[in-house]
Amino acid sequence: MKSSPQSGTCVLVHGAWADGSCWSNVILPLRSEALKVATAPLPLTTLTEDATALRRVIERTTGPVVLVGHAYAGAVIAAVQHDRVQSLVYIAALAPDEGETVADVFYRAPPHPKAPQLAPDSYGLIWMPEDGFSNAVAHKAAPDQLAIMAAVQRPISVNCIREKAPAPAWKTKPSWFLLAEEDRMIHPTTQQFMAERMKANIRAHPVDHTPMHTAPGLVVKIILEATQSTAAQGTL
Repeated sequence: MKSSPQSGTCVLVHGAWADGSCWSNVILPLRSEALKVATAPLPLTTLTEDATALRRVIERTTGPVVLVGHAYAGAVIAAVQHDRVQSLVYIAALAPDEGETVADVFYRAPPHPKAPQLAPDSYGLIWMPEDGFSNAVAHKAAPDQLAIMAAVQRPISVNCIREKAPAPAWKTKPSWFLLAEEDRMIHPTTQQFMAERMKANIRAHPVDHTPMHTAPGLVVKIILEATQSTAAQGTL
């Protein structure tokens, strides 16, 4: 069942070491379902500033909105309280509770053996080593895709992961969670803990940390499930 053109907008929010182009394989399939789509460019400077940037994008839309966040962006989509946001979709994402930091949940479990060693540079920015993409960020991606990801990466400020989260929107909004069972960046048990805590609709699959690149059809399916379920409840 296709959504109507008036059914709302999906706002796709990137995480660290990425930009809106990480959703390239997802945008057109969503548009083919008659959904409006926008991506939110985050400065990756602080959680507050990133949430403000997302709010600006929401204000450019009309009608109901579904927010979709990958990785770090899970904290960002929950930090925005907006009446037109109807539901949240987490793609292998982080979901700190009020008073927690992104670092608190990211480091909750021991790292995967192939996870990169991350540390801020002299400017307080955290970059991803090039082999970190092939070893952990997108270990199922094609070599060409990995090369592009490494070349276009944007660093995240250490301030983003140290700032305490406000009361999260997932406490009052329905949420969906794509749990990446083969994630080497955010431990699957951590994802399970967060998803259960937020009472999300959990969809677990054997995918890596960036299924937007390696399993885009699955990502689209879960986003559509969220939009159609919300619409069936009369809120989208």
